Amino acid sequence: MAVKTADARLEEKWRDILSVHARTMCEIDRVLHPRGLGASDFEVLDILASESLGEGEQCRVQNLVGRVHLSQSALSRLIGRLEKDGLVERSVCAEDRRGVWVALTDKGRALHAEVQPLQREVLGRLLGQRAEGSSEV
Repeated sequence: MAVKTADARLEEKWRDILSVHARTMCEIDRVLHPRGLGASDFEVLDILASESLGEGEQCRVQNLVGRVHLSQSALSRLIGRLEKDGLVERSVCAEDRRGVWVALTDKGRALHAEVQPLQREVLGRLLGQRAEGSSEV
């Protein structure tokens, strides 16, 4: 049996991470689809819910870009769909007309509260197993 090089071990670890990510995102998509959401939709709602504790609090779209795994244009389209569905509302930043704020609506906050346990259950099931069986990744 050939001895694995450091590069081969690193590549294997990277592929394991990608595999876990892909399986987890697919399962979150499957579980949330009946509620009209995908994994990326949920991520945006979850970030907005965790950052805006009070009604009417907003988050700058630019602050979301680095926290979700989407390009700025894809994130903008996603926020547009969420806005069309009445889950978020956008507004222009008064101080910097180039900036855009986004906030959860009551409907968005209610849907997030409804589906968050489903997403967390998937994370616990898929990632909890990994944590128990391995100290890596």
